[in-house]
Amino acid sequence: MRNWKLLSLAVFLGTALAGGTAVRAQQTQLVPAQSQQAENSSSAPVTTVNEAINRIIAREHEEDATIRRYDPIIETYIQEMRPDPEMGSVPVRDDYFLGEADLARGVVDENMLGTDKKSTLQQLNPLSHVVSFFSYGGFDPAGFLQMIYLDPADFDLSHYHFEYIGKDFLGSVRCYVFDLTPLPKSGRGRFRGRIWVEDQDFTIIRFNGGYTPTDGINGYGLHFDSWRLNVQPNLWLPAYVYSQESSVHDLLGNHIRFKAQTRLWGYDLKNANHEETFSQLTIESPDAVQDQNMTPQDRSPVEEEREWQQHAEQNVLDRLQRDGLLSPPSPVDKVLDTVVNNIEVTNNIDIEPEVHCRVLLTSTLESFTIGHTIVISRGLVDVLPDEASLAAVLAQDLADIMITKPSTDQYGFNDTTDVSTIDVLRDFTFRDTPEDITAAGQKAVALLKNSPYKDKLAGAALFLKQLNDEEKALPALIDARIGNGVYLDPSLLTAGPQLKPSNVDQISALPLGARLKMDPWTDQVEMLNAKPVPLYSAREKMPFEITPFYPFLSRYQSTTASATGGPASTAANADPAAQAPASQAPAAAQPR
Repeated sequence: MRNWKLLSLAVFLGTALAGGTAVRAQQTQLVPAQSQQAENSSSAPVTTVNEAINRIIAREHEEDATIRRYDPIIETYIQEMRPDPEMGSVPVRDDYFLGEADLARGVVDENMLGTDKKSTLQQLNPLSHVVSFFSYGGFDPAGFLQMIYLDPADFDLSHYHFEYIGKDFLGSVRCYVFDLTPLPKSGRGRFRGRIWVEDQDFTIIRFNGGYTPTDGINGYGLHFDSWRLNVQPNLWLPAYVYSQESSVHDLLGNHIRFKAQTRLWGYDLKNANHEETFSQLTIESPDAVQDQNMTPQDRSPVEEEREWQQHAEQNVLDRLQRDGLLSPPSPVDKVLDTVVNNIEVTNNIDIEPEVHCRVLLTSTLESFTIGHTIVISRGLVDVLPDEASLAAVLAQDLADIMITKPSTDQYGFNDTTDVSTIDVLRDFTFRDTPEDITAAGQKAVALLKNSPYKDKLAGAALFLKQLNDEEKALPALIDARIGNGVYLDPSLLTAGPQLKPSNVDQISALPLGARLKMDPWTDQVEMLNAKPVPLYSAREKMPFEITPFYPFLSRYQSTTASATGGPASTAANADPAAQAPASQAPAAAQPR
């Protein structure tokens, strides 16, 4: 039996969401950054705008070459919107894409969802790198993947005019800000907008604007906001892209309104097997190693069966993590484990081995079980309005574990989980039968009635009502890809009040990205460090909706250095931004 001390409620869901100088000025002074420039052989102290521009151009070409060394996971979620007199705008249709980028070959997105093998367009504009955002079947993810690039082919003074705007902070990172304008006759598909350049190595870490329209029937110039994170020393990689459009018309004159989020992660998947650790392995002399002196302990057939099932379970979890779909174990898992433990303790349940939780990295709303592990998606954790709602979802999966399920014994053979990243969603499925889901739902209600959440299920009822209302508009988000969609027993509907979208005090579901953030290098998830924000109107409720990204940027610091209080592996500690007054930081900066 687990310790009753863990019965205290988890802190996880304690709150509801509730111009410048032109480049022609040759001697314009630019204050040099207080950084480790002396150690950078490719740079000398920068004192003028022109010198800064030359550094920016050279650094961006290095950045483009660096990005092409990686094959990250790329997820794009799109919501088409329509105006609403009361809510401002509401989603009416959605699209979802998940793939593995093949950046060495250009803008290529290998689809993981079991439809077309690739999502890449052949009609590349001969004047630039820009591809179409639309295909005959709707949106094309390759058009959104290209937004990680500013202009890899022709980013130079022959194609762009730079205008220095001033200094700014993105999180704790001090930046120089420039506006870019394509020069006349420089070709279509050029970037027009604003760039933020960190002040140590002159890396572009954010660019906001759009590509000028290209020729052809798909020659749209869509707007986007692209962010890069400092994931390793001197390494900035694309992590987030937000795109929004409200004034585009298709060939028939129909208005196209949409919002889109693109996330990239899994940059370090090739090192997921701990190759660096293995490279440090030392082979000891046989005489220096003694086998453990243990009393022989044979296993009974039942114990052997359980051991096999645990081995199969671990095989699947390891494969999902290595393929970039499952976050490594994190403190978020422990928070989820606490909620499960609260349910178990108050119901006098003692399950061996213990039930644990893991986080699926996708935005789709789903959960499932593998052996004694509950897997819940990042998107579902994001949108649940309170802890009791989370408990209702986890109770469903806990009940699923307690009900006899089809065997996963086949995964005890290691070759059955030797699946590539592209094929993992095609070869793995953990969906239950409708009968099992219904039976688990009834058992979950019984568990909740004996839990600390029994009098707090109004939020779960409102969440279920909101989910039912959005089912037709947001099937790409709500439909599960590898596990089960959200199911709560219909009897829970009576636990909550009537759904009132215009009531600013009634929070039925949160926007995507409201709870968790992810490290795109390690795939580790953690809780957002965001303060509760009072809502000014019902238009800010935005249940299940996409919102812009605004991550709090900081320079990379090694975990070892941070833990020991030693110096960071970069010059972050010397960054003047670290001592900047709070008033200089963007007040609205909230990581997503």
